Amino acid sequence: MNKATSNPTPAAERKIESAFPWFADLGNGRYRNPILHADYSDPDVVRHGDDFWMTASSFTCTPGLPILHSRDLVNWKLVNYALKKVPDARYEQYQPGCGVWAPAIRHHAGKFWIFFPTPDEGIYVTTATDPAGQWSEPHLLQAGKGLIDPCPLWDDDGKAYLVHAYAGSRAGIKHRLRVCPMAPDGSRLLGEGEIVFHEPEKHPTLEGPKFLKREGWYYILAPAGGVATGWQVVLRSRNIFGPYADQIVLAQGRTPINGPHQGALVDTARGEWWFIHFQDAGIHGRILHLQPVRWENGWPLMGTNGPDHIGEPVLEHTKPNLPTSAPATLPTTDEFKAVALGLQWQWNANHRDHWYSLSARPGWLRLFAQPAVATGWDHAPHLLLQKFPAPTFAVETAVDFSALAEGNEAGLMIAGRQSAALAATRNADGVSLVFRSNGAAATIAKLAGATVRLRVQVAESGECTFGYAASDGLFTALEESFMTQPGVWIGARVGLYCSHAAGATGGHADFNHFKFAPR
Repeated sequence: MNKATSNPTPAAERKIESAFPWFADLGNGRYRNPILHADYSDPDVVRHGDDFWMTASSFTCTPGLPILHSRDLVNWKLVNYALKKVPDARYEQYQPGCGVWAPAIRHHAGKFWIFFPTPDEGIYVTTATDPAGQWSEPHLLQAGKGLIDPCPLWDDDGKAYLVHAYAGSRAGIKHRLRVCPMAPDGSRLLGEGEIVFHEPEKHPTLEGPKFLKREGWYYILAPAGGVATGWQVVLRSRNIFGPYADQIVLAQGRTPINGPHQGALVDTARGEWWFIHFQDAGIHGRILHLQPVRWENGWPLMGTNGPDHIGEPVLEHTKPNLPTSAPATLPTTDEFKAVALGLQWQWNANHRDHWYSLSARPGWLRLFAQPAVATGWDHAPHLLLQKFPAPTFAVETAVDFSALAEGNEAGLMIAGRQSAALAATRNADGVSLVFRSNGAAATIAKLAGATVRLRVQVAESGECTFGYAASDGLFTALEESFMTQPGVWIGARVGLYCSHAAGATGGHADFNHFKFAPR
C-alpha cells in the first residue's frame, strides 16, 4: 500500500497552480487533489475488471447521471449519461434542489446497475450491459417522499438488500438508515425492512449510505454532520440488520478540505483500496478528492493519520499502483463542428431535441428562442450550461443575432441562485446589448452588423467580469462585475441561452464557438 506523505509546507500556505485547465496528474507518479475540480456531487464508483466507472448526482440537469471512466482513479473521462430525462413530468420545468440525488453504481449478474432517488417521487433503478452504451428506462423501485441515497447489496446466498437514508426536508428525518430486503432482480422491495442505525447526537444528518461486504463483515459508509462541515462514518456488523458499530474514518482535521465525506470505497485488481469523496467548494460545487485507504483491525482508515486516529485528507500523494494513463481533463470548449453537442453540456431541466440544431448552419450552434418563464429568466428549462471546470477561467463566444425576432434575447450567462448574463436583445428600436444582474437589466450599447463577441472572466473568489467586442475588435470590459453564487445543492454554471418574451414567437441565434481559456 502506498503511504501518505506530508506536504513540504502547511496546507494553508501551500500554493497550487489553479488556472484553467485543471490537471490532477502531476506527471511524476503523483497526483494532487482535487482529482476533478468540477461539480460531480455525491460520487459513486464501481470497478469492473481493470476499469473504473463513476456516476454522480445531476439534480434537474439533463441528460443526467453522468458516466465517467478511468483506468487509474486519477484521470477521468466523461463518456456518457445514463438518463436522458428526469422521470416525472414536473421536470419539464426547472425545480431548484430537486431531481436526481446521490446515486449508487454497481455491477451484478452481467449488468451495471444505478440506483438513484428523486426525493419527492421515490427510488429508481436503471441498468446497462455497457456503461458507455444505452441504459434502460428508469424503473420506480419504491415510491415515497423523502427516500434518498439508495445502495444495493447482493449477498453471498443470492439474497439482495437495499440501504437508504431520509431527506429531512421531505420526511422530517435526517439521521436514520434503513435496510430493506429487495428482489434480486431489483424490481421491488420485499417488506418494510429495519432502521439499522440512529444515533443523532453522535452523527446528525446521516445520509449517503454505501453498502459493502468484506471478510464476513457488512459495512455501511455514510457521511454525517452536514455537507460543508461533516465527516465520514463507517458502520460494521456481522448481521446485515445490525447492530452496527461506528467509527469516524475521515474528517477535515488540520487541512483546508471541509466536509470530506460521501463517496466510493473501491479496490484495485492489485489489492489497493481508495476512497473518492467530495468537498463542498461553494460556487465550484462539490469537487472530487482521492484518498488512500488502509485496513486496520477491520476498519478502512482513510487519508493520513490525524488526531485521535481519524484520517485527514491528503492534498498530494503517490498515484495508485495501476497502469499509467495519459493526463486527462474534462471536456469544455466546443467548436460546434460535431454532429452532437459535447458531453459537457446539460440543459437546465428536461429538454426537447428541437430546441437546437448543429446542422442548420454547419460549424454553428443554433438555439431556437424558447419562452421565458414567470419565475425568472434564469429558471427557464432551455438554458444550455456547463459546470465550472477550474478555480479560474475565461469563456468566449460569438453570437450572430441577425435572426432574432422582436422580443428575443440571446447571450452568455452565469447561472446560480443569482444569475448574470450579457445578451443581445431585439426590440422595436433594433438590437441592443443588455447586462442582466441580480434581477435588473441595463442597456450597454446599441449593436450594429450581425455578430458580437461575448466574454466572461471568472476569478477564484467568484467575481465575474463580462466583456464584449466587435467581430474582430478588442474587448471592452463592463464596469460592473458580478459575484457568483452557487445554485441549490449545485455549483454555479456557465453557458448560453436564447429566449423570447411572453407573446413573442419565432427567432433564433447562432453561436460560433464556446471557448475556455485561462483567465
